Amino acid sequence: MRVVVAGAHGKIAREFGRLLARRGDSVAGLIRDPEQAEDLNSDGVAPVVADLEDLDADALAGYLPGADAAVFAAGAGPGSGVSRKDTVDRAGSVLLAQACERAGVRRFLQVGSMGTAQPNPPDVGEVFGAYLDAKRAAEEDLRARDLDWTILRPGRLTDDPATGRITLGDSVGRAEVTRADVAAVLVALLDEPNTAHRALELVNGDTPIADAVQAQVRQQDQPGTA
Repeated sequence: MRVVVAGAHGKIAREFGRLLARRGDSVAGLIRDPEQAEDLNSDGVAPVVADLEDLDADALAGYLPGADAAVFAAGAGPGSGVSRKDTVDRAGSVLLAQACERAGVRRFLQVGSMGTAQPNPPDVGEVFGAYLDAKRAAEEDLRARDLDWTILRPGRLTDDPATGRITLGDSVGRAEVTRADVAAVLVALLDEPNTAHRALELVNGDTPIADAVQAQVRQQDQPGTA
């Protein structure tokens, strides 16, 4: 499988890339900073310098031929302001989705956020509110596209070691989840096309990852499930 990852130097994306590379998949990692290339090479990921804030969809599509899937894991990151939440977290996802349509890449995974399934609470801070708005708008854009998309909304992220056990579903209680487990769930979703057209929330829990994903596949197969 050939997978293209946007935001490939992020903590979740790097672990995701390493997991794919270890099992023999071909991974291209889109990065904006050339100095990050050495890290990706060490992970077994081919670095591609492509700034999502500088490209149009046709140019980005030029990096996608032969890809089986694309993953949007980019984010403006801590310390960024309101404007970059929009240009990266929303517009970057829109751009990659447009590029996938042009290149004929149907499978699309998006790393979203809990909190996008409902309006922002009145006490939310300006920057975090802008982040949620951007993620929400990116989801809305993706839902309208003819792609085999899956949206994963993690809970509060930690750098603890992977547990391999999660709670996954349309709506789960707010809790923590390790970045390593998020990466492993992304791999499992990538391998399971019957999770397409689902937005799934994720926290750590008691169910092994493979079992939790298969439970969602069974739910998808039930009559009346969206």
